[in-house]
Amino acid sequence: MATNILMPALSPTMEKGNLAKWLKKEGDKVKAGDILAEIETDKATMEYEAVDEGTLAKIVVPEGTQDVAVNALIAVLAADGEDVKAAAAGAASAAKAEAPKAEAKKEEVKKEEPKKAQAAPAAGSSAAKPTASAAPPAAAAPAAAASGARVFASPLARRLAKDAGIDISRISGSGPHGRVIARDVEDAKSGKGLKAAPAGSPMAASAPAAAPAMSDQQILGLYEQGSYESIPHDGMRRTIAQRLTAATNSMPTFYLTVDCDLGRLMAAREDINAAAGKDKDGKPAYKLSVNDFVIKAMAIALQKIPEANVSWTEAAMLRHKHSDIGVAVALPFGLITPIIRQAEIKTLSAISNEMKDLAARAKAKKLKPNEYQGGSSSVSNLGMYGIKDFTAVINPPQSSILAVGTGEERAVVRGGQIVAATMMSVTLSCDHRAIDGALGAELITAFKKLIENPVMMVV
Repeated sequence: MATNILMPALSPTMEKGNLAKWLKKEGDKVKAGDILAEIETDKATMEYEAVDEGTLAKIVVPEGTQDVAVNALIAVLAADGEDVKAAAAGAASAAKAEAPKAEAKKEEVKKEEPKKAQAAPAAGSSAAKPTASAAPPAAAAPAAAASGARVFASPLARRLAKDAGIDISRISGSGPHGRVIARDVEDAKSGKGLKAAPAGSPMAASAPAAAPAMSDQQILGLYEQGSYESIPHDGMRRTIAQRLTAATNSMPTFYLTVDCDLGRLMAAREDINAAAGKDKDGKPAYKLSVNDFVIKAMAIALQKIPEANVSWTEAAMLRHKHSDIGVAVALPFGLITPIIRQAEIKTLSAISNEMKDLAARAKAKKLKPNEYQGGSSSVSNLGMYGIKDFTAVINPPQSSILAVGTGEERAVVRGGQIVAATMMSVTLSCDHRAIDGALGAELITAFKKLIENPVMMVV
């Protein structure tokens, strides 16, 4: 019996993929383990292995096709001894049968839209003619609060709400009998448990409405036709946009910046690279970069401050046993953060060689999902571009990321004298839900000590 080959889900977040290339042709014999095709996910290009034996009877989705849904039919494999032409014909009829279903769903959506549009005015008209008996009890609570009715809250909660500029009547209480307590105010600061301001109230009138995002047509209308080139987003760029927007909107982030003296690190780096052995071709076994020291220092700092080596979930804090450090790699089509696993126990030379391998495979889109997903923190280095300092966006589910600037000579004061020193500014972005200000300060201070005294990395 013929086997349907479906678009695989090659990562937990994958919903669609691009069928980059078929490595087998129609009529080719296939064995279990043979590579059938190359599939592009949002982050990498992966090989799709056959799990059954037979003959590739029909390729339903041609190579180069983009945005193929997971579990969509892409090919049919005829079993040994089965009529290949019959299997191919069955695949064609199945594809035709799916087309009317898709059209029917579109028509169904079109029919539902007018009904929803008619239902909305009807609901609005009935709401415009309320009677005393029709007023729902739930609506009375905000109105009563707006009219000056008493709101039960602890004195501490009232003071915290006042300091935060939040109307106490808008906070949902979790204390006894709905009493607002300090924890509720803290939740309200991040938008959790915060009621909408009553319509017509001074707060509602003064509250600024969130500006809606401009539509594609509105944006295109600002530019003259022919004055630009429209380049469609690929899967990676869409995923980056979605994840970073979610991180920015959901994470209360704060930033800590310190300057690090690289004098000892630069001297140690020069000595270590000079002592590197060479292979038969005369190439050094390794060549350490400043970024290799940064990765190692961040990994050890997280071990020294384990309370900061965490990921936030709504149910619990995940405290990681190892320091898995993601390293941002710029690509022509986006950004990816391959991860150095257990970086705290690896030597600098091992980190250097592994990072070079990961970066090369990232640029070729050959990373596996487990090589760029997860991690406990990340490093983003723009020093090679001459950037002095910047802030980086945290990569969920991580709770921190270190932004590294360029190493440059600056005038510093030592012993009352102005001298030149090689300095580097680094900024730590922290998710305040998981890492408090003092804890973040401990982490970046531990990092600074290691960078300025690299011998401590081998102790």
